Parts: sequence; C-alpha cells; structure tokens
Amino acid sequence: MARLKDEYASRMVPQLEKELGITNKMLVPRLQKIVLNMAFGIVSKDEQKQLVDDLAAITGQKPQLCRAKKSISNFKLREGMVIGAKVTLRGERMWEFAERMISAALPRIRDFRGVSNRGFDGAGNYTMGLKEHAIFPELVEGGAGHSGMDITFVTSSRDDKACKALLVAMGMPFAGRN
Repeated sequence: MARLKDEYASRMVPQLEKELGITNKMLVPRLQKIVLNMAFGIVSKDEQKQLVDDLAAITGQKPQLCRAKKSISNFKLREGMVIGAKVTLRGERMWEFAERMISAALPRIRDFRGVSNRGFDGAGNYTMGLKEHAIFPELVEGGAGHSGMDITFVTSSRDDKACKALLVAMGMPFAGRN
C-alpha cells in the first residue's frame, strides 16, 4: 500500500477537516485521479514508440494513443495520425505516482522554486506542465526525455481553496505564498 495513501487517511483527513471547517469526513477533499497527457507532434515511429515506452515506465500502465480527429494541412496533420498519448491513474497506482512525483521527480527539476499557483481551474482540479519528462527516476539515461507533459490532479473538492489545501497537505511545493 502506498505510504501517501496511509498518511492521507491518518494525518491529512483530520488536518483538512480542521483547516477547512468540515464536520463530515465524507466531504473532505480527496484525490480521485491523475491524468498524464503527452503530445508528440510530428515525430518518427521510433521516437513515438520511445515516448510511449517512457510514459508506460513512469506510470506503470499502458498509455492510450490519441489520434488526430481531422486533417490540417498547415500542420502536416492527417486524420488518424497518432499525435499524443494519455494515461489515467486511479487507486494504488495514482497514490504511488503522486508520492514518487512529489518526493523524487519535482526536486530533480533544475532551478526549481515550486509549482505554479496558476494551474487551478476553478472547479477543484490542478494542472501543471513539465518541460521534460526525464526528471522521473524510472527512466534510463539517454532516453527521449526531452518531451514535456501535462499532469492533472482531479480532486473531489468544488473550489480551488480546498484543492490547494489537499495538495499542500500531500507535500506539493507551491511557489511563493499565494
């Protein structure tokens, strides 16, 4: 079982109840899923396979390929071309990924001063972008780690304040004091 999940149940729930003024434990915000999205652009089949393999190694789950819905000649895009991959993590894999990302991957970012405070969507979700996915320790050196990705934390909270309180309790390092 993931250490972060145990910590959520034992330490974070009472802390969030007190901090947010919640009396019912079922209303305490919780992490529902984490969605990782990686856009490839126009790359060769070998690079595409390497990026999909990297995403699978990071998440421990096979990525779903995203295809172009329509052709756009200015972007050299044809309908049905693979242009990205995504993974939705839930349950144990979600908690393990969140723990690895917060404790191992984020500190490996060069000149890291915390994640942005502007990634909240107003509905209790947080999205952050990474410029390189090579920060994850699961990847071997010399891979195709120069592609970025978006990571979305979907929570059960209805507002940004509760979502941020949950992420801070989990150990997410936000930049500044806002």
